[in-house]
Amino acid sequence: MLIIGSHVSFNKATQLVGSVLESLSYGANTFMFYTGAPQNTSRYPIDLEKTKEAYQMMKDNNIDLDNVVVHAPYIVNPANSDNFDFNVEFLKNELKRVEQLGVNKIVLHPGSHVKLTKEEGLKNIIATLNAVISPSVNVKILLETMAGKGTELGTNFDDLKYIIDNIEYKDKIGLCLDTCHLNDAGYDIAKFDDILDEIDKKIGLDKVGCIHINDSKNAKESHKDRHENLGLGTIGFDNLINVIYNKRLQNIPKILETPYVTFDDTTKERLYPPYKFEIEMIKNQKNNPNLLTDIREEYRK
Repeated sequence: MLIIGSHVSFNKATQLVGSVLESLSYGANTFMFYTGAPQNTSRYPIDLEKTKEAYQMMKDNNIDLDNVVVHAPYIVNPANSDNFDFNVEFLKNELKRVEQLGVNKIVLHPGSHVKLTKEEGLKNIIATLNAVISPSVNVKILLETMAGKGTELGTNFDDLKYIIDNIEYKDKIGLCLDTCHLNDAGYDIAKFDDILDEIDKKIGLDKVGCIHINDSKNAKESHKDRHENLGLGTIGFDNLINVIYNKRLQNIPKILETPYVTFDDTTKERLYPPYKFEIEMIKNQKNNPNLLTDIREEYRK
């Protein structure tokens, strides 16, 4: 079964109801969201009535709550020991919010070691996660594969294996693969089964809980992390389709995080979500060379 969706909004007024409505407008059967602004720690209470209303909408439209994903804000840096207490407290509270929403997966960036050594950064990630994860936690933390921009950690499966091997409650930790990040870290998406073989050998494919589907603006091993719309980047549409429809990961939710499309090629203002069009391309397994033009024409109507 194809489980495909995108990043959607989650705001104070509509909360999970708004997230479901947005995902349905794209023709999706799953989605991912932040429970608050990704760049700060401000959070508002979860509206349980709206959550129940969203559950019914999901049931009516064949969206399985088990396939829905939350993304932790990128302001959290588990690799940085300077903010250890903040990271632990914030992540504990965020897990409680995710549980309130009934979601069982949260994606987390491993973080950057900044002025510390790589080894110190990895140990900080392990210490943070072990302080956060307890037997009572009902949410699985999915460590995202990163591009290697700056001092980012989690750019290869040896480091991710090291982190996971040192987590006390291993059943509550997993992986989120990001195709752009893998490409920019140096992995060849055209040989995706080789990547899966490496994961299976070092960590286990059962640990993969989510895949972010993004083309890349950059060449392999560029370590830049700049997402591109499907078929318009260096990875290519056919390679991404092979990832999405790979039988070894057929029951894993795939989430688009591709860029919004600008009004024209001369402005940097982001206006139009591409997800309805990209999901249609994925379902048809056919590239649309006029993707940007079609998106602009649709939203100008």
